[in-house]
Amino acid sequence: MNGSMWLIALALAAGQADAVEQSPTTREMRPADVRALPATTPTLVEHYGPAAQRIGELRMPAGRGPFPIAVVIHGGCWTTGFETLRGTAPIAAALAARGIATWNVEYRQVGDPGGGWPGSFRDWAAATDHLRALAARYPLDLKRTIVVGHSAGAHAALWVASRGRLPRASVIRGADPLPVRGAVAIDGPGDLAPFVGLDAAVCGKPVIVPLMGGTPAAVPDRYREGTPARQLPLGLPQTLVASVVLTPPMAEAYRRAAVAGGDRVTVVTTPGSDHFNVIAPGMPQWRDIEAAIIAAVPAR
Repeated sequence: MNGSMWLIALALAAGQADAVEQSPTTREMRPADVRALPATTPTLVEHYGPAAQRIGELRMPAGRGPFPIAVVIHGGCWTTGFETLRGTAPIAAALAARGIATWNVEYRQVGDPGGGWPGSFRDWAAATDHLRALAARYPLDLKRTIVVGHSAGAHAALWVASRGRLPRASVIRGADPLPVRGAVAIDGPGDLAPFVGLDAAVCGKPVIVPLMGGTPAAVPDRYREGTPARQLPLGLPQTLVASVVLTPPMAEAYRRAAVAGGDRVTVVTTPGSDHFNVIAPGMPQWRDIEAAIIAAVPAR
């Protein structure tokens, strides 16, 4: 990718692509394009904790169930003002139409009261653990729980999959992590420290150091506990969608490290992908990603 195309890709990845001219042959999409896609009305909208941002949308498939369930976590540079759960509502609806219940969650981000370390991590954990309460009222098969995230949410998805490996005394682990059976990380990092510096180019400003409350040198324990790649092997299948933020070489490096520890990791690339058409139902790139998510659901 030449320099000018890389800058365009970075602008797209930042959620600031409204200023980027699109070529009809690139199939590139803006964040607003994804948010404008249709999404079915949720079956339930419910808070999973006291903060205003601790809320999620449950979408149930047609039928009796019990259904596998995917926790869906949006991106947005971990920072308020970039993205909300509306950005992942279209894929949550699409997966529900394919027989996978979805729990599309909001969470506190940097800039929100309590966002960043440790609040954002605690929200991802609490949202996942809230599935136990939902399963008491809806036919959910918690033994077939997966987590799906896009961009910054890809990091969150892998982290949710990794948190059971954290020390019990960790401030972000939670007392009783709900086991998940697979993770799908769509074009986002599994390792935070290497993105310090790159994040300003992608997001228009530094975001990882504000998320973690310091640099890797200043708060190494936080980066160790908050970085999925530092917890490998995770002991469950992982699927990485490589595009412009998580480049294929980065994804392959993660895959090699995970496989060396005994994990099963699949790297998915799709022709013509950009940071947003991979989460846009109706685009050809989404078909490949949807198939990968369906394949990540454990058999009954």
